[in-house]
Amino acid sequence: MTEIIDDIERRRVAVQNELDAQKTQAERNRLGQFATPSALAEDILAFAATLLPNGQKVRFLDPAIGTGAFYAALRKTFSNRRIAEAVGFEIDAHYAVPATRLWRETNLRIHLADFTHAKSEPRFNLIVCNPPYVRHHHLENGTKEHLQLATLRASGLKLSGLAGLYCHFMGLSQAWMTKDALAAWLVPSEFMDVNYGRILKHYLLNHVTLLRVHRFDPNDVQFADALVSSAIVWIRNTPPPSHHKVSFTFGGTLARPNLSREISALALSQESKWTRFPRSGVRQRDDAPVVADFFQIKRGLATGDNSYFILSEDEIATRHLPREAFKPILPSPRYITDNEVAADLHGNPKIERRLFLLDTKLPEFEIKKRFPTLFDYLQEGKGRRLHERYLCQHRTPWYSQEERPPAPIVCTYLGRSDRKDKKPFRFILNASRATVANVYLAMYPTPRLAHAMERDHDLIRRAWEVLNHLTPERVLGEGRVYGGGLHKLEPKELGNVPVPEIAALLEHRELPAKQAELFAHHAL
Repeated sequence: MTEIIDDIERRRVAVQNELDAQKTQAERNRLGQFATPSALAEDILAFAATLLPNGQKVRFLDPAIGTGAFYAALRKTFSNRRIAEAVGFEIDAHYAVPATRLWRETNLRIHLADFTHAKSEPRFNLIVCNPPYVRHHHLENGTKEHLQLATLRASGLKLSGLAGLYCHFMGLSQAWMTKDALAAWLVPSEFMDVNYGRILKHYLLNHVTLLRVHRFDPNDVQFADALVSSAIVWIRNTPPPSHHKVSFTFGGTLARPNLSREISALALSQESKWTRFPRSGVRQRDDAPVVADFFQIKRGLATGDNSYFILSEDEIATRHLPREAFKPILPSPRYITDNEVAADLHGNPKIERRLFLLDTKLPEFEIKKRFPTLFDYLQEGKGRRLHERYLCQHRTPWYSQEERPPAPIVCTYLGRSDRKDKKPFRFILNASRATVANVYLAMYPTPRLAHAMERDHDLIRRAWEVLNHLTPERVLGEGRVYGGGLHKLEPKELGNVPVPEIAALLEHRELPAKQAELFAHHAL
């Protein structure tokens, strides 16, 4: 029988590849259609077998079955005698019809239907699904309202309008589960960090028993055509026991993860970022000083069109544009090789790639009179309809920029964890008068730090050194991660990074050895 299933699975994979090739990448992205790799499906079903009682008959449901990767893995894992029933839903005939032909000699029943509209039948004890990864902005308002109401009725889960379709699949499925049923959801890990995920996390901690969250290494993207960091969420359809702990694992396989840690449900209910586990332990609630205590953090400015508003020295000279209408701006981080930017006599950055930002408040009639070459350049911008773009429309005049003074320290906004130093984010000491675009976070000293800097001019450098010596785990515990190891850090997230070392600098004291050891080992 295993040889027969292996043969069908080989044909299924070939059919899947052929069907995917018949659709554009944009089509599949919009519909959230990302096929589950066979090896991953088998890993998930093998682990499911360890969580089900020995000999228990399996009633299997996949609400988004596609061509049947999980069913193939089910047949490889469980004997025919144990599979009492197998049902799948598939909304797209493009996949459902070939899948029905492929599995017609088995007990799998595939419904060509929308699972979110199906009448629930609570008889399944094993649900395994890779639900459609459809972002909220691809859901029409009528669809959103239906999903929110249906999910609320099925599980008591009242999801935000910003939640993706996969969140609704998780909530809707509870009405199909028997008591103590097991479910495994292969979903984007973003719900663990974003605001809309708070309601889903509350549901997982209070309405069902959250058994385990396995997060894949973001450098190992599970779906080659989706920039998504994936996780497997394991739940049991029963209220959580008192003093419950959840297993968080990372990397490797389900059977042999690279990292693992148990976190109490109580601690999880107080954590806004679950992706910090299992690399870090539970954050110590000791009011440790954070970056926001010492720096006001703002995103760099969005110009509206970098190719137009940001020019090189040569471009400004060639066009005979007035230098007083421009101010220096740092280039992309890849052009800054050191973590320190010095300034020349005019305050311009002493770097090889020197760029300048068009930013003047002068009205056009005065520019036409005083700087005719700049006026001509503005007309070029109008010819490109830049003045009609959203950002430019909301500025007066349209070619001026939002206020973003030079910051003494800037932090990169995006970064990858596969750098040689394993630090996705860089803190750059900026001694120049250059501003920054939105590929950076600008860090301005708070009054507390600024007052101390008046007495100690070297303090900002020592604070910068502290920031650059932060462990990746401490910073990444506050940010978010995407597929391929791409990390992002928003201003509030950077502001939440604990930095007791900077507080110690201001107070002219050493960090206590016990606390220093605690932070050095990332047990935040």
